[in-house]
Amino acid sequence: MLVFTIVLTIVSTAVPLQQPAALAVTASRWYKGNTHTHTLNSDGDSTPDDVVRWYREHGYQFLVLTDHNFLTSVAGLNALHGADEKFLVIRGEEVSDNYEDKSLHINGLDVNAVVPPQGGSSVVDVLQRNVDAIRRANGVPHINHPSFRWSITAPELQQVRNNRLFEIFNGHPQVNNVGGGGVPGLEEAWDAILTDGTLLYGIAVDDAHIFKAPGNPDVAGPGRGWVAVRATSLEARALLDALERGDFYASTGVELLDYRASPRQIDVTVKATDFSKYRIQFIGKGGRVLREVTEPTATYEIRGNEGYVRARVLESNGRMAWAQPIMVK
Repeated sequence: MLVFTIVLTIVSTAVPLQQPAALAVTASRWYKGNTHTHTLNSDGDSTPDDVVRWYREHGYQFLVLTDHNFLTSVAGLNALHGADEKFLVIRGEEVSDNYEDKSLHINGLDVNAVVPPQGGSSVVDVLQRNVDAIRRANGVPHINHPSFRWSITAPELQQVRNNRLFEIFNGHPQVNNVGGGGVPGLEEAWDAILTDGTLLYGIAVDDAHIFKAPGNPDVAGPGRGWVAVRATSLEARALLDALERGDFYASTGVELLDYRASPRQIDVTVKATDFSKYRIQFIGKGGRVLREVTEPTATYEIRGNEGYVRARVLESNGRMAWAQPIMVK
């Protein structure tokens, strides 16, 4: 049986959906957003106003501003750009710490005050102290770019308590998403963690810093990674609660029309484009591909011995989407 069951319908825009009977009591909508972005208040090249305007004009419904060790005010930005059920700016901070030569960064989403870097006696201790401090500030943590400067291993990531989210894709050009030199990529690390029985959800972000060099692949530009979140309203806590329970998918450009999971099967439908082809893979224990379908719609029937099942969509031009894992017992 499944440890938990999700029944989802996913679309790329924040429009009301006709929910399955099991979800009829809670009206839900879907919102595209980014949880990791910088402004001039830390090391970005643009004002908060310009940054927010970019996301609003490019079809996002929410944005978290996460300047390094600085809490950018969002009240004025929401007064100017925010709109009920259309667009929301959420306060946040990238708590930026280190241990020896390791760069250890943890986002605090919707923290109520600046969280100073906590330090610590090891990589795990630094991560744990900062996660705990973010929780004390009423924020939701997610651990950023583990392979930036090769800072966090999968076993270290797995030891951090009271954290459910980490970045499996970060759009910065120096974060080593796919691994190398004997170090596994972030998806391989994710599968190792899931195989060992620890449930983590994977976020995609752009980690944008540079808005004044559009199209330059060598800088951290916007729009390279995002999440689509199912929530009851476009409100910070509704969105963050949905993230922490895995009601979202992560993407570098692939959009889903439908994703459903029940104790018996998982169904995925891609919002296909005329210029692309797709592979839908269902992945289980050990990172093994359980089934692959070369159409934009696929079903996987759960056998009960998979350990976990997650779905991944690969698009012929290099874009991807990741559905969150379901633990199977």
